[in-house]
Amino acid sequence: MAGGRPEAQDHPPENGFTPLEHPVPRLLPHIDGSVLPSLGGFGKHQKQLVVLTWIPALFIGFSQFSDYFLLAQPTGTCVQPLANDTNWTEAPVTVGAPALLHLNGTDTGEGYGEGGGGPSLCACKEWRLELQTGLSQNVVTKWNLVCDSAWKVHIAKFSLLVGSIFGYLVMGVMADWFGRQPVLILSVLFMLAFGLSVAFSVNVTMFSTLRFFEGFCLAGLALSLYVLRIELCLPAWRFSMTMVASFLTVGGQLLMPGVAALCRHWPLTDRDDWQVLQIVIISPFVLMLPYVWIFPESLRWLLATQHYRRSKAMMLHIAKKNQVDMETEPSGVLTELEQELHRKPQRTCIVKMMSTRNLWKNIVVLCVNSLTGYGIHHCFARSMMDPEAQPTALCHADYYTMAGIAVATCLALCPAVGLMGRRGGLLTFMIVTALASLLQLGLLNLIGKYSLRHDTVLRDTLNRKFSVAFSIIGMFSSHAVSVLSIFFCAEITPTVIRGGGLGLVLASAGFGMLTAPIMELHNQKGYFLHHVIFACCTLLCIICLLLLPEPRGQPLPESLADGETFTRQTLLRPGEQHLLLTKSDRDYSRVHDTPLHLSATGGTTVAAATALAAVPASYALATGGEVIENHAIANGV
Repeated sequence: MAGGRPEAQDHPPENGFTPLEHPVPRLLPHIDGSVLPSLGGFGKHQKQLVVLTWIPALFIGFSQFSDYFLLAQPTGTCVQPLANDTNWTEAPVTVGAPALLHLNGTDTGEGYGEGGGGPSLCACKEWRLELQTGLSQNVVTKWNLVCDSAWKVHIAKFSLLVGSIFGYLVMGVMADWFGRQPVLILSVLFMLAFGLSVAFSVNVTMFSTLRFFEGFCLAGLALSLYVLRIELCLPAWRFSMTMVASFLTVGGQLLMPGVAALCRHWPLTDRDDWQVLQIVIISPFVLMLPYVWIFPESLRWLLATQHYRRSKAMMLHIAKKNQVDMETEPSGVLTELEQELHRKPQRTCIVKMMSTRNLWKNIVVLCVNSLTGYGIHHCFARSMMDPEAQPTALCHADYYTMAGIAVATCLALCPAVGLMGRRGGLLTFMIVTALASLLQLGLLNLIGKYSLRHDTVLRDTLNRKFSVAFSIIGMFSSHAVSVLSIFFCAEITPTVIRGGGLGLVLASAGFGMLTAPIMELHNQKGYFLHHVIFACCTLLCIICLLLLPEPRGQPLPESLADGETFTRQTLLRPGEQHLLLTKSDRDYSRVHDTPLHLSATGGTTVAAATALAAVPASYALATGGEVIENHAIANGV
């Protein structure tokens, strides 16, 4: 069976009987093949709407990477030690994490929570905190979230990610039930409300709570734009249009340090610069308020859910924008739509996915891929960063390295997916991720154990260089796996549950990203085991990826039935499989009468011969032995 969705009229007639009249195929369910081409294809109207989905991608990039600046760990200098601390020297240290070096450079070895280090590590009445991220003050320095209060920083980091996870799940279901456009508009309105409120937080508890709702709305905004962009495009345009949005999101990541530096010297307000930064990254969403009037509902969703009256008005509007005359259009799409106006809308929830055989399997595989890609990305990122490095003038070196890797990934994905397809590209990048992870875990241990035993300095240097190299390769490939898994899900999930299916995969990605602040909260304890678990998951994903179909060039599935029949290609080509099932032209009718054949086949063939004896001689002569052959085939001979 070939990959794709077979048409009902392509099935062979049953029992050898051909119907007198062939049913006329419906056009409305075939949106990519019939409806959109009749409206001008990927015309001017669709291109304008796709551009409107690109603009917010830059603002989304600002919000997604704002934690690097709002919650950055400062370096601190103790300006007033405790009275009983006689070993105090004024030396700068990083005071955000629980595990610290003592101010005079010695380790007391006393316990401090789960991170190690004793109470004397923070034996200071007053700190002078400084940031290396472009801001003069952020949330950490505003409320002195250091030492005993450092755990509140990790809770603040959790809040945005946990809010995003819930947002993907809830807003995905709402997008399937009420439509994409209402979710988009509601997300924009509440994003402005909660995002701007964050800038006026009076304590860290209020900040974390509002950040949860900001993440919730940000998830609904990102999901609805992603789905709308996919559903506007024909198969040949889907991936390229999506990658442009990915480039803009990475562009927001690259511009964030510059925006933070500008906010530090903002002359028009007496607010703290972190508050100015929060207002600056949220205010551009005001530009999306006119989307209430200029951005329509997805035509694909309207047709899939049988909102035919709204579909008719929208089709006429699209045809007018694309300069297509529907009255002279020969496909008959509008005529068929007129006949279906009496139908009532039918909505579908993601829960119905559980009643399918193939669809739920595909979504679960992509959820695991997305979780593994984002989870192991943190492992590589931590291995790349030098834990012994001191703050320098090049304070954004690690940040720009990660952003540069994201840009390189987007550049490499375009030719890779064009050559190998979605499944081939995803499988290739997952294999590279697994190899980078296993080599980093295994080869580096071998270098340290068996080679250069006497030259420890050279051994550590070589180990560090290999670790950084494998980390960069792993971050590159794992980021590609994450991006492709999300896009893959959007292509193989039916329109009626695309929001819910994409929400599941994006929520899985959020769980993968959540491992980073969890490991920081535990002061990176168990990091090696964490990396080993995700390395094993990459091996599992490589096996499961072989079960997925190849959606390149295929129309988007619209109903659950379309998604269920969207399966992977068999090992045999359709032509070869057909040859195996067809009868041979050689005549084997005489073989069935031989005693050797009768003795070998047993009672089944004897029964067939007995049945032949009951047939009139003239009929037997006319059929030329086909009766025996048919009986033999029917009985498995």
